[in-house]
Amino acid sequence: MMKVGVCGFPRSHSVIFANFKLVEVQTTFYKPVLKSTAERWRRAAPEDFEFTLKAWQLITHEPRSPTYRKAKLKIDASKVSRYGLFRPTKEVFEAWSATEEIRRALDSRIVVFQSPASFVESAEHIKNMHDFFHSIEIDHGDTIMVWEPRGEWKRSTISTICEELNLVHCVDPFADQPVSGTDFGYFRLHGSPPGRRMYHYSYTEADLQFLYERCRYFSQVYILFNNYTMFDDALKFKAMTMIKRWE
Repeated sequence: MMKVGVCGFPRSHSVIFANFKLVEVQTTFYKPVLKSTAERWRRAAPEDFEFTLKAWQLITHEPRSPTYRKAKLKIDASKVSRYGLFRPTKEVFEAWSATEEIRRALDSRIVVFQSPASFVESAEHIKNMHDFFHSIEIDHGDTIMVWEPRGEWKRSTISTICEELNLVHCVDPFADQPVSGTDFGYFRLHGSPPGRRMYHYSYTEADLQFLYERCRYFSQVYILFNNYTMFDDALKFKAMTMIKRWE
């Protein structure tokens, strides 16, 4: 089963709801929306529409990240070392609680943790992840935790972490293959084939054919377009998958 959607709302909510069954909420990465706002989105969406969401950056990114400035987040200088990198601190766990509140309001079953390039393989970072995920309450029957590492990690280490912590390895399929097996896949497409600027690329028919071949081996796969032409590219890929099911 292939489920196609977009990251964020490149068109109005009503247009997204009319054309897709899936959206990945991006605003929760910068700063959680009000619970009432999330509940309103859930009520406005069709019953079979699915929201996934990105975890708040306070969990994954340090305050020096430019995304903090974009979100206009001001962190007390004395507490800078208590945020990000999955640190098992009160502040990080509070950020998870805020994320979880919105997940419940949206009735989402998938949360995406995008770690920054600075979050590279190290004993400290691995321990942080174990401490964090073993400390938060997760119903693995209802919730899927997806990890998109952007730093340097050995595939064998990613595989071990995903197996031990019950995480799904998220990749851009034009750049990598996930280590998590073929039962469930979560792809985020950033418009960045080799040699191209991230987000600026529009996918060709050949690209979409390549993507289809990558996806069709999964029992269930979510395909989230995240480039500047995501709406049009996602529509084209959705149409392609529908045609191929009849071939």
